[in-house]
Amino acid sequence: MSRRLRPTLRLRLTVLNGVLLIGAGAILVLLAWLLVRDALRPTDELVPGTTVLLSDGREMDAAQWQQQLVDAASGELLAKGLVALLAISVVGVAGAYAVAGRALRPLHQVTATAQRLGEATLDQRIGYSGADDEVAELAKTFDAMLDRIASAFEAQKRFVANASHELRTPLAVMRTEIDVTLSDDDADAAEYRRMATVVRDASERANGLVDALLVLARSEAQAGRQLGRRTECDLAAGTANALSAMRREVERIGLRVQTSLESAPVIGDPGLLDRLAGNLIENAVRYNHLHGRLWVRTGTDGDRSWLVVGNTGFEVDQADVPGLFEPFRRGGRERTGARGSGLGLSIVRAVCAAHGGSVRVVAQPGGGLEVTVTLPSADAPAVPGTVATAG
Repeated sequence: MSRRLRPTLRLRLTVLNGVLLIGAGAILVLLAWLLVRDALRPTDELVPGTTVLLSDGREMDAAQWQQQLVDAASGELLAKGLVALLAISVVGVAGAYAVAGRALRPLHQVTATAQRLGEATLDQRIGYSGADDEVAELAKTFDAMLDRIASAFEAQKRFVANASHELRTPLAVMRTEIDVTLSDDDADAAEYRRMATVVRDASERANGLVDALLVLARSEAQAGRQLGRRTECDLAAGTANALSAMRREVERIGLRVQTSLESAPVIGDPGLLDRLAGNLIENAVRYNHLHGRLWVRTGTDGDRSWLVVGNTGFEVDQADVPGLFEPFRRGGRERTGARGSGLGLSIVRAVCAAHGGSVRVVAQPGGGLEVTVTLPSADAPAVPGTVATAG
C-alpha cells in the first residue's frame, strides 16, 4: 500500500494536470456566472415602478421580476457548470493518468531491464519505438550503455579465458616433463638437465605473463587518476635501453635499425614508461622478418613528446588495428599458443592513458606497423585523456 501511494512521477503529473484543469474550469464557470448576472438586466432602462404582466396573469414589479430572472439563470448556470466541471475533471484526471502512464512506460522498461540484468541477460534491450522525444533519448542512451557494458563484459571474459589458457600451458609443460622424466627409470643426469631446462623456460614464460598482467592492471588502475610516481625522465633514454636489451635478437635475424633519438622529456612513472618503450621495441623485433627494417624516433615539439617505432613484418589490415590493443590478440588473431604474453600493446595503451597521452598505429604498405606514442612533455601538465588506437 505504501509503495502504491508513494509520490511517483506519474502521480505528480496527474495531480498537476488535475489542479490545472479544475482551476481553469472553475475560472470559466465563474466568468460565465458573472457575465450572466451582468447581461440579464432588461429593465434597467425602464421607469421605476413599471410593472410586467406574466404569462400566468400575474402582475409584478419589473425590478423584482428582473432580480428573480437573474437569480434563477445564475443559479442554473452555476449548478450545471459545477456538474460539467466535475465530469470534465474526472475525465481529464483519468486521461492524464493514462497518458502519463503511457509516456512513462519506457522508464518502467528501463527499471525492469536494469532489475533483470545479469551475466546471462546482457543481451536484453528496451527497444523503444515511440515518438522521438526525451523518453526515447533516455531509452536509446540506456541501450547504448548496455551495449558498452556487454562489450566490456565479453572482453573481460575473453581476457580471463585467454589468461587462464596462457598460464595453463607452461604449467602443463612443466608437469608433463617432470612426469615423463620421473617415470623413466633409465633417465641419466643429461635427461634430468634437459628436463630442468624445459621447466626453467616454462616457468620464465609463466613469470613473464604474471608480470605483464600486473603491469597492465597497475597501468589501467592509474588511468584517469594521479600517478603514484611522477619523475622527470626521457623517452629517448628508455628507448635506447630497450634497443640495447634487444641487440642480440636484432643481430640474430639481421635487422637494419635506423634511429633518431632526440631528447623527449616527460613526467611520469619511470618503470611504466620504460615498459612502454620496451614493449614497442620487443614487438617490432619479434614480429619482424629476416633482414627486415626497424626504425625508431623520439623528439618533442614543446608541449608534446613523442616516440615512433616502426617495423616491417607480416601484413595487417588497417581495419584490424583496434584489435591489436586487445589482450592476447595478434593482428586480429588470438595470441594463445604463440610467442610472447600477448599483452604488449594492451600495456602500451594503458600506460599512455595513465600519463594523459595517446597511441596511434598505422599499418604499413607491404607489411608491418608504425606506432606513434604522444605524451605531454615535461614542460606541460599531464592531463589524462582519451587513447586513440587507429591510424
